[in-house]
Amino acid sequence: MTTMYAWEVAEPGPIDQGPLRLVEKPVPTPGPDELLVRVTACGVCRTDLHVSEGDLPVHRPRVTPGHEVVGRVAGMGAAATGYTVGDRVGVAWLRRTDGTCAYCVRGSENLCPASRYTGWDADGGYAHYTTVPAAFAYPLPGDLDDVSLAPLLCAGIIGYRALRRAALPPGGRLGLYGFGGSAHLCAQVALAQGATVHVLTRDPAARRLALDLGAASAAGVYDPPPEPLDSAILFAPIGDLVPVALRALDRSGILSIAGIHLSEIPPLTYERELFYEKEVRSVTSNTREDGRDFLTLAARHHVHATTHPYPMAQAPQALQDLKAGRFDGAAVLVDDGGPWN
Repeated sequence: MTTMYAWEVAEPGPIDQGPLRLVEKPVPTPGPDELLVRVTACGVCRTDLHVSEGDLPVHRPRVTPGHEVVGRVAGMGAAATGYTVGDRVGVAWLRRTDGTCAYCVRGSENLCPASRYTGWDADGGYAHYTTVPAAFAYPLPGDLDDVSLAPLLCAGIIGYRALRRAALPPGGRLGLYGFGGSAHLCAQVALAQGATVHVLTRDPAARRLALDLGAASAAGVYDPPPEPLDSAILFAPIGDLVPVALRALDRSGILSIAGIHLSEIPPLTYERELFYEKEVRSVTSNTREDGRDFLTLAARHHVHATTHPYPMAQAPQALQDLKAGRFDGAAVLVDDGGPWN
C-alpha cells in the first residue's frame, strides 16, 4: 500500500460543524529512529476533541489526531532498534524529548521544553498508518485485545500520573471529579491499592459504572462527598469545579488537575479553599516511566477499560458523542479493513 486514508483537522472548530476531513495521502516514511505502525485501534481522547475544536493551539496544520494507538510494526528506520516487523506496539501522547535538558536529566522528561506530542505536533492514529520513535513506543502484553489496550495508552497513563501527583496516602479517601475514560481506569488502580473512592459526575451511566467498579459512592459533580477527602483528581475540564473540589478536601489535602485544557477557574477564597495547607497540582503529560509502571500495574491488577468501538470511518461521530457524554468509559476507533468512505 503506497497511499492511505487519514482524518485531518482541516479547520479547527466545533466538532458538529465538521472540522475533520477524510483524505487520501501517501503512507508516511519512518525517520531513521522511527517505526512505521499499521494502526488497528485508536482510542478517542478528550485531547483529540480539544485539538479538533481549537481549544489547544494549532501546532501542525491539518494534523491527524489520535494518540492511543495500537498497531503492528510495518517498517523501521535504519537506526530503529528494539522491535521487529510484526511486533504489536503502543503509540502514546509523548512522542519525543531532547533527552539533554535539565528536566530530562533529572527524570522529568514530561516538562522538556522541546517535547513533541502524537496527534498534535505529528500525525497520529486516526489513519491507516502512523510513525513513532522506537524509544517512545510501548511493547504491549499479549493477553488483551487491541480495543481493550488502546485507552490504557493515554487515559490510563495520564490517570496514573494524576494519581501519583495527588499523593494519596495508603488507605486514603480519593475523590474523582468526572468519570470518563481516564477516571474509570484511575479508579481501578486506586481501589486495587486500597483506597476508598468517591466519584462525582453529572452522568448517571458513569455513576452506575463507578459503583459497579467498586466506588464507595457516586453523586453529582457539584455534590459534597460523604466524607472529607485526602486527595482529589479533577478530570472534567471545568474550572468551576476547582473550588468545589478544594472545599471537599480534608486538611493537607491535594487536588490534582489531570487535563491539558481547563476552563477559567473562578476566584478562590483563601479561608474556604486553600487554608489548612491544601494544595493544587497540575499534571503535564507523563514520563515513559509512568507509562511502563502503569502498564505493569494494569496487567497485575486486571485493570480493564469499558470500551465502545466505532469504525474508523466514524471518527467525527465518536468525537461528537464524547462531547455530548453519550457513552461511559472510552470510545475506540477500529480499523477492521472495511471502507472508510
